[in-house]
Amino acid sequence: MVGHEVLSILAERLFPADEVIALASRNSLGREVSYGDKTLKCRDLDQFDFAGTDLAIFAAGGDISEKYAPLAAKAGCIVIDNSSKFRLDPDVPLIIPEVNAAAVDGYAKRNIIANPNCSTAQLLVVLKPLHDRAKIKRVVVATYQSVSGAGKEAADELFTQTKGIFVNDEPSPEKFTKQIAFNVIPHIDVFLDDGSTKEEFKMVAETKKILDPTIKLTATAVRVPVFVGHAEAVNIEFEEPLDDEEARAILREAPGCLVVDKREDGGYVTPVECVGDFATFISRIRTDSTVENGLNLWVVSDNLRKGAALNAVQIAELLVNRGHVKAGDSA
Repeated sequence: MVGHEVLSILAERLFPADEVIALASRNSLGREVSYGDKTLKCRDLDQFDFAGTDLAIFAAGGDISEKYAPLAAKAGCIVIDNSSKFRLDPDVPLIIPEVNAAAVDGYAKRNIIANPNCSTAQLLVVLKPLHDRAKIKRVVVATYQSVSGAGKEAADELFTQTKGIFVNDEPSPEKFTKQIAFNVIPHIDVFLDDGSTKEEFKMVAETKKILDPTIKLTATAVRVPVFVGHAEAVNIEFEEPLDDEEARAILREAPGCLVVDKREDGGYVTPVECVGDFATFISRIRTDSTVENGLNLWVVSDNLRKGAALNAVQIAELLVNRGHVKAGDSA
């Protein structure tokens, strides 16, 4: 799903490439995918020579990245990887262009750049400008993550279960641990020894690497029966005073952010409204009076876009803009 979205965004943003090549497993050899008004035939990843290729965007999971990303990097190709495989490697930059663009210059150590977790990406785009103003001490976040974050099979399972319930078919969970239709599941990825899940751990560790290692963050990651679009309820505690009016003004000017915050019926953004949009939307901005210097936010973004594909393309654009990759002719 992310791979298709990458191709779509490259075309939409007129990325300056002389040539774009779609790679897949041998099982998908010859399969056609859309790139703007063109059609690309998938080529065999196993047989592809990355020498002479400037950039490779990987969106095929950790196992594929583990095997092929180092091969591409060794051939001189800069890899932008969407999996979690390299995110916490100290020699691999973990990049959100609106947050830590300068860190991309460290790519040369391994020729690999990591894309953050989808939930981390939309969260830190919002936290960064607020942290610059009032320094964040602690964040408590509950995520409401759509099934597309778990891939096409997960989206198919939601569709099948939803349809089946209306004709009294018993839901049969396969991709998820429990019924996802008309339900929420407080479990994403595997459980760790401390009781958290790996998804929750990713948000903690990636926030420290990308934004500030002193920030304390605790997360509860929940899968919800929504096809596309992640939402987050965010509680922030700052070192310095920051009221809701100033926070609203800061976020209105922040790159990648769009504030929609009217204190009335419908004066906020929900996941279904963010689909296909590049922005991260912020609503329900309000002071938390239970702690000193506290703030509450509601954050929504298209997880296939900003959470994965768009961020990867923005990293590619960053490499071009900073002179690490020569621009082509938008072929």
